[in-house]
Amino acid sequence: MLLLLLLLLASTVDGQAPQRVSGQKKNGACACDLNSTVWSFPAVKYEAVLQQIESCEGSLNNLQEQVQLSNQRLPQIQALVENMTARLEPHQYLHDQGLYSALSLRLLGQELSKLETDIGDIHSQLNNAQTQKLSKEMRKLRTDVDRVEMADTINMKTVKEKLRYLKNGAESCKSIPKDFRGQHRYCLKGLMTNISDPITTKVSPHGKSYISGSWGTQAQMNSEGQKNSYWVQTLFSSHILGNTLRVYQTYEDFMASAKHKDFTVVASYTHANAIEGPSAVLYGEGLFYHCYRSADICRYDLNSNTVKRVTLPGTGVGFNNKFPYCYYDCRANSDVDVEADETGLWALYATVGNHGNLVVSRLAWDNQAETLNVSQTWETRLFKKAVSNAFMVCGVMYATRYVDEYREEVFYAFDTATGKEDNSLALPLQKVAKGVASLSYNPTNRQLYMYNDGYLLAYQAHF
Repeated sequence: MLLLLLLLLASTVDGQAPQRVSGQKKNGACACDLNSTVWSFPAVKYEAVLQQIESCEGSLNNLQEQVQLSNQRLPQIQALVENMTARLEPHQYLHDQGLYSALSLRLLGQELSKLETDIGDIHSQLNNAQTQKLSKEMRKLRTDVDRVEMADTINMKTVKEKLRYLKNGAESCKSIPKDFRGQHRYCLKGLMTNISDPITTKVSPHGKSYISGSWGTQAQMNSEGQKNSYWVQTLFSSHILGNTLRVYQTYEDFMASAKHKDFTVVASYTHANAIEGPSAVLYGEGLFYHCYRSADICRYDLNSNTVKRVTLPGTGVGFNNKFPYCYYDCRANSDVDVEADETGLWALYATVGNHGNLVVSRLAWDNQAETLNVSQTWETRLFKKAVSNAFMVCGVMYATRYVDEYREEVFYAFDTATGKEDNSLALPLQKVAKGVASLSYNPTNRQLYMYNDGYLLAYQAHF
């Protein structure tokens, strides 16, 4: 700073040229008149330059602090970008394979014709205001599609979305009983309003090193067998596959890890009827789960040790880690999720035909014929890999997302009775570990059961 100041002061004052002075010889010497004010010390300018230098020095210090702060944050930002890139990479195939391209008119027409037949049959049976509305909307959609065939002026994706809406409406009409909502008064209150803190916290009886599985209590309302039983199904092979079920007859036995009974579903982890993914639910005398490497749901009978199965509907049903629960970290092989509520059994999964979005199918077990069937199916617009888990309550599917290591949040609901979606929910869920392997609702006590990386947590749902 001092060198800069000296250079400024040494420069020509006010931009003037050097002064030339003439003199006279007097007494053997040269005498001249000299105006020395030209070289007087520029105190005022000195102070101004000094202030500029101090201001410049302060600006440089601030800039240096910002550069240091940026250098510190740069690795964090880079790590965030790399994390987002890695999370988006698995979904790149949705673009590469053209899953979001427009449907062909021929396939759309075939789908529409089938839906027309279904809605016509439903209307002839029920003939109420809702079926009349569906029939009217169906006729309008047929007019739009006919117009597309004449001139491609209507957005095909808009037509496809309308078709999805009508299909969901038809499914709700044909198989949800009229008195469905009235069977349980709390279901009439609408969506869940709150979820308690964990009311039960316990390490898995097999140890917390086994981070994937499912657990709960008997889920069938008014069940005669296994009425008060608690069960744990742990995935022993690579946290992906299992073949056993542990059952406790009482809550006290469960908490004490005593007096249990183990069931062997199949002999090996790679058997066709082995358990894949954290998806099981004990309903009546059967354990329902996702069958090994397939698009099927299996039912293992605890009394006869037999297995029945049914294939889930949809084009390109995801399994073998194609559409697992993700959001933050993907839970391996959680493609197909079996759930239970007041209305019965459900399967939650995703299909290529629905662009990887969640599909909700209702399951029906026929005790007389001993067959497992799918009675109806709804398609949602919620991408399955964008949620951490999901469960059913009163015919409504709820989805969760990761908040942090100790919190999840219920943020989405899809009502199968109306086909309506709600993504404005914010119901917190406390947890003790980062990962959620499974989350299931039980209608017998209105509790939620979470398998939380080897910890077993239970919550009370409020309406």
